[in-house]
Amino acid sequence: MIKRKAFALRLNEEIFIEVEKWANEEYRSTNGQIEWMLTKLLKDAQRLPLKKNEEI
Repeated sequence: MIKRKAFALRLNEEIFIEVEKWANEEYRSTNGQIEWMLTKLLKDAQRLPLKKNEEI
């Protein structure tokens, strides 16, 4: 099971609205969208190792 860490995140309102719209288009929660975005950026920057046959 994946351990999750909760924390408060303050965002510019315009950024939050756009992330929320994107999340709705992708059928994700806003939190899930932010996690997906951060995971993708970390993998693209090679700061989070890809597992075999794994794609975002």
